[in-house]
Amino acid sequence: MDKSGKKGRTANDGNVIEKKVFTYMEEHRMLKAHDRVVVGISGGADSVCLFLLLSEYAKRVPLSLAAVHVNHGIRREAGEDARFVEELCREKGVPFFLEERNVREFALRHGYSEEDAGRRVRYDAFFRTAERLGGARIAVAHNSNDNAETMLFHLFRGSGLRGLGGIAPVRGDIIRPILCLERQEVEAYLRSVSAGWRLDLTNQGDDYRRNRIRHHILPYAEREVSAGAIVHMGHTAQLLRETEGFLEEQTGEAFARCVETVRETSGGRDEPTGAGTCGYRIAVAEFLKNHIAIRKRLILEALKRLSPTGKDIAAVHVADTLELFEAEGNKSISLPFGIRAVREYTDVILERRPEGDVGGCPAQLWMLTAPLGEEIFRTPFVYEKEDWGKIEVKAFYIKKGQEVPIKQYTKWFDYDKIKECVVIRSRCQGDYFTITDKAGNKIRKTVKDYMITEKIPRQIRDRIPLVAAGSHVLWLTGWRISEAFKVDGDTERVLQVRVSERKSAGMKETEEKDGGEH
Repeated sequence: MDKSGKKGRTANDGNVIEKKVFTYMEEHRMLKAHDRVVVGISGGADSVCLFLLLSEYAKRVPLSLAAVHVNHGIRREAGEDARFVEELCREKGVPFFLEERNVREFALRHGYSEEDAGRRVRYDAFFRTAERLGGARIAVAHNSNDNAETMLFHLFRGSGLRGLGGIAPVRGDIIRPILCLERQEVEAYLRSVSAGWRLDLTNQGDDYRRNRIRHHILPYAEREVSAGAIVHMGHTAQLLRETEGFLEEQTGEAFARCVETVRETSGGRDEPTGAGTCGYRIAVAEFLKNHIAIRKRLILEALKRLSPTGKDIAAVHVADTLELFEAEGNKSISLPFGIRAVREYTDVILERRPEGDVGGCPAQLWMLTAPLGEEIFRTPFVYEKEDWGKIEVKAFYIKKGQEVPIKQYTKWFDYDKIKECVVIRSRCQGDYFTITDKAGNKIRKTVKDYMITEKIPRQIRDRIPLVAAGSHVLWLTGWRISEAFKVDGDTERVLQVRVSERKSAGMKETEEKDGGEH
C-alpha cells in the first residue's frame, strides 16, 4: 500500500528537517567525505526518509551510497515492496542489492521469534554487503519514537544505565542519522518532497510487546502526561549514555587501583599474573574509598570476567558480594558458574573454583550452568553426567495459547520470569519452591520439607538433579516445579529442560507417566 499524502506540507518543512538531521549527523561524526554507506531500506516511511536524506547529504558531502532490501518471505506484498525500493534506487542512481530469505523457517530452525529472526537476517545482509563493497558504514532507520519504546521496554523488564540509554546514534560501523526525528517529522519530510512509502501491516497490530508500547503507552504519555514526552526521553537517553560512558571510565580506573589478578600455582595459593586467571584479590580499604556506584560496577565487572559467557550475573550476586566488604572475620559465599567470594582479613578474593567444589552443599554435588543468553536460543545445551543421564536445556519463542506439554521429564518455564542464571545440581541447604496452598496463596516450601512430605527415600535425595536459579528451585526433576516460573497466557519465551536416559534410583526410563505438578 502506497502512502503519499501531500496536503498541508511545504518545501520549507523539508529544509528544516534536512538541516536538523545533517546537524545531528555532524555532531555525532557519522560520516566523512568519500565514505561508503550501505543503507538498509524496507520501503517503509522511516527507511525511505533515511534514504532520501542521505541522497541529499551526498550532494553536499561526496558519499558512495548502496541500498540493501531484505525480502523476509512472510507477507504477500513483499515482492511489491522490493520493486518499490528498486525503482526508488533507480531514480536516484543508487546501486540496489536484494536479499531474499525465508525468515519464518530461519526462526523455527534457530528458536527465534519472527521479529528477532528478521532483525538478525537484515543485519547479516547489511554487514555482508558492506564487506562486499570493501568496507562501509551501515545506516539504519531508527527514529526517536523507536528510542523511547526501547527505553520503556528495558525499564519495564529491568535494566541498568546502558539499557535505559536506549539506542545509540553510532555503534561501531552502524549509524542512525534520523534518530533525532519523531515519526510525525518523518512523514512530514516525505510529504514535503512528494515521496511515497510502503505500509507494513504487521506493525499495525498489538502482537508484539513493542507495538503495545508504540500504540498505547507513548500516545497516552504525549496526550495525558506531557506533550513532547518522546523528545524529552531522547534528551534523557543522551544524558544516560554520557553518564554510562563516564562511569565506565571511572570503573576502569578503580579496577586498576583496587584489584590484583591471581592464579593457582604449584608453590602456593596464588600469585599476580596476567595469564591463567582464576580470580581477583581486592583490597578492602582501597575498595571502600570508592562511591557505592563504582563499587557495584567494579564487582559486576570482576564477576563477568570470571563467568564463562560474561552474562547472567545479576544484581543479587553483586549485593551478596558487597556484604563481604563490610563483614567481620573470614566469610565466603557461593555464586553462579562455580565462582566463590571469600573475605580473608583485609582482602576479598573472587575465584572460579574447580567443578564440583561448591560450598554449603553435599560433598558429592556437581553443578552445571545453563547461561541465559542469546546462544541458548540458537543451540541447545546438552550435558551427560554419571548416573543423571542426558540433560538438555534450550530456549525458544512460542505463540499465545500454545499447549504446554505435560511430561514427567520435560518441563517448560517462562524464560522472562527467570532473573538469575540457571544451574542444574544436587540439592543445597535453603533450597525452596513456590507452591500454592489450599487457600490459593503462593507460599514458600523448602525442598527438604517437600521430600519428607512426599516420602522420597533418604538415600536418593542427594542424587536427584534439580534446576535452580539461586536457591529458588524451578524443578525437582521427576517431581514438581515451582509456581513462580510457570508458563502462562503472557509467556513469549520458554526455557525447556529435558532429562532423558535416566539411570538414577527412583527415576523412570521413559516418560509414560503424566507428570502433572510432580
